[in-house]
Amino acid sequence: QSHAAMGGCSTWAWPELLVLLGSAWLWVGSAPPTLPSPTHAPGPQLRFRLAGYPRKHNEGRVEVFYNDEWGTICDDDFTLGNAHVLCRHLGFVAATGWAHSAKYGKGVGRIWLDNVNCAGSEKSIGDCKHRGWGNSDCSHEEDAGVVCKDERIPGFKDSNIIETEQSHVEEVRLRPVVSGGRRQLPVTEGIVEVRYKDGWAQICDQGWDSHNSRVICGMMGFPAEKKVNRNFYKRLRRAAKVKGRSPRPGSRLASKSQPKQKRREDVGPKKRLFTERQQLNYRLHSVSCTGSEVHLSMCSFEFYRGNSSAACGAGMPAVVSCVPGPLFATGHAHKKKQRQQQQGQPRIRLKGGARIGEGRVEVLKSSEWGTICDDRWNLQSASVVCRELGFGSAKEALTGARMGQGTGPIHLNEVQCRGTEKSLWNCPFKNITQEDCKHTEDAAVRCNIPYMGYENLIRLSGGRSRFEGRVEVAVGAGDGDQPRWGLVCGEGWGTLEAMVACRQLGLGFANHGLQIRLAGGRTEFEGRVEVKRGSKWGTVCSDGWTTKEAMVACRQLGLGYSLHAVTETWYWDASNVTEMVMSGVKCGGHEMSLSHCQHHGASVSCRNTGTRFAAGVICSETASDLLLHAPLVQETAYIEDRPLHMLYCAAEENCLASSARLANWPYGHRRLLRFSSQIHNRGRADFRPKAGRHSWVWHECHRHYHSMDIFTHYDILTPNGTKVAEGHKASFCLEDTECEEDVAKRYECANFGEQGITVGCWDLYRHDIDCQWIDITDVKPGNYILQVVINPNFEVAESDFTNNAMKCNCKYDGHRIWVHSCHIGDALSEEANKRFEQYPGQLNNQIS
Repeated sequence: QSHAAMGGCSTWAWPELLVLLGSAWLWVGSAPPTLPSPTHAPGPQLRFRLAGYPRKHNEGRVEVFYNDEWGTICDDDFTLGNAHVLCRHLGFVAATGWAHSAKYGKGVGRIWLDNVNCAGSEKSIGDCKHRGWGNSDCSHEEDAGVVCKDERIPGFKDSNIIETEQSHVEEVRLRPVVSGGRRQLPVTEGIVEVRYKDGWAQICDQGWDSHNSRVICGMMGFPAEKKVNRNFYKRLRRAAKVKGRSPRPGSRLASKSQPKQKRREDVGPKKRLFTERQQLNYRLHSVSCTGSEVHLSMCSFEFYRGNSSAACGAGMPAVVSCVPGPLFATGHAHKKKQRQQQQGQPRIRLKGGARIGEGRVEVLKSSEWGTICDDRWNLQSASVVCRELGFGSAKEALTGARMGQGTGPIHLNEVQCRGTEKSLWNCPFKNITQEDCKHTEDAAVRCNIPYMGYENLIRLSGGRSRFEGRVEVAVGAGDGDQPRWGLVCGEGWGTLEAMVACRQLGLGFANHGLQIRLAGGRTEFEGRVEVKRGSKWGTVCSDGWTTKEAMVACRQLGLGYSLHAVTETWYWDASNVTEMVMSGVKCGGHEMSLSHCQHHGASVSCRNTGTRFAAGVICSETASDLLLHAPLVQETAYIEDRPLHMLYCAAEENCLASSARLANWPYGHRRLLRFSSQIHNRGRADFRPKAGRHSWVWHECHRHYHSMDIFTHYDILTPNGTKVAEGHKASFCLEDTECEEDVAKRYECANFGEQGITVGCWDLYRHDIDCQWIDITDVKPGNYILQVVINPNFEVAESDFTNNAMKCNCKYDGHRIWVHSCHIGDALSEEANKRFEQYPGQLNNQIS
């Protein structure tokens, strides 16, 4: 592959991949104090430690060990009194301050305490008021930290305390040493490095085994590890030491370093090898993991003390090679994995998450999808789920339906994985009983996923907050996915050139499509100059820009769900980017990047190319999730022959078949299939109509406001999917008819009230109200499918659109109708859905 050169000696170098992950921790309290202390935690299982980076030894994120698991404390209602109690737990005399919003970085695992309220004199944090252990509505973005007075409690001893900065093992990365690996993301093979002070340090590989590699790969977002040719890296390193420089790409030494059987495929213009001249700085040694840990810092290891330049004499830096999951594999390997997946439907899935690799855990049992109860749900079980789905280890094991409530059965309870199982079904679990759990206890996960850099190719401009604005994308970088970084030739480089570079670095802008950064320096003010060119920023055409496209944009930005897809953005005109570079965008809604959606490519075709009509988004961390209560449709369906003189209002609102216009009004009747529909909001945000109340339409006939043009579609389909009758229902009134226990109604239509459906509530459309029907006057007797689709045009954002359709089998004999087997569209296995669609019809009215 040819590379553009900047002058006669320019070469391209690829960015060293930084993955900021999880927490490495300063252990403070794993052994109880040797002298009695008034603040000693009650019981041997309650321990405390400080974590996070950057920080000093007397400050950090607070983590507590409870019920055999480390977790964090939420910052809701946090006070200095809380900090006093926690600092005494940690061996300090008092607190001088506290920190909110994960100032010291986001933790992993459980959030043990929330709404803690201490007076400051309590002996234990457990004596303070709080919501209960493990009962929290927070995310790790709200982890609390403390700043303790740098004075120890007399007699407080802890052998695990490592003073000063020697305790940080928090940030981990894979540094690729294969030029092909530097071009492509994700990086699957490289030297394992940990953050140390302002730079990076290596790990000695003496005693390194596959269990350690498994943990690192899990942190990097990969489900499995594979064997590394250690001798190859050893020879390469030795050659660099002998020659004082890297072996030339494609040189004899580089080619000899590979085993014969792999030489042909591994050495070539697309995968050349080199070693940078740099002094190794070993930080850790004697690393020993079991393979079930979710972070390197959970393994046992030792730090090098003092001068580590002569350390690891008989070893070399630890190198890891990982196997990417199907979503992140490339080329032939990806197709092979897709073929393997097509051989059978997976028995586990994630639902309701805004980002790839997160969601409510659902499992397939007896041909029906169901959820998992969160009793004893932990990081080990969550990691088994993540790896089974092709991601890395788990970042968080979420409880309390944090990814929304599921529907249908709850299949499993008290899942207890060791963390090394191939599948969740290999773990011990209990079958659920009706009294055990409710859907408010549905378990969920957030998995580590590989760094792909997609968020660097999109940005928002002009918005009032980082969650809104006009969408701008970077195009023209290589294959359109990743802009490339390269070096600057040193010939003629002088003070003036350096001053220009420093000025641009200080301003942080791209000059004529050229971006600049420093790499390899000891501080942020020094280093090798690297530039990136060949990409430009531009806007996106808003033709056909819908909620699905906006969902992908928000996912790529890492900002959650799309609240609104905006097609006119003149009021966000705050950017100097005016060129439109992408048009014809059509997404399925599941893509990781807008570039993965269908689009016009290099040739832009847009009806309105001005910036006023550029696409924009408003993103949100939460979204609603509507679904129909299927059993009620089945229980309430019946046929009514309704006189035409009673249907004038319905005809005015287009609730009858088109043939009704030719009827002999007011004589005759229409045959209607009537049923009740109960629409629940199981998401994490209220469902609100797209239009504001100022644009609602008053209908005099029924004397109500329409807040959405079309809220539901009702269809009668033949078994092959052809529509033979249809109806639509404008949401004449969206309100909370009933709510779950402890949930208050918020929306009511009376007196021009606010419309919507609150989380945990439902809106009931009774069978006896106008338009709650399908006009089947022209339908011939036969076997059909009744289909109801909520929010069919995706006008309002939801966390999951796949559960918006409900289907039933029905038999119509010309006089009566039997409706049965009603279910949400994604509730059954693929095999069960095929049986449903191939249903031969009823032979009698006895439904088995």
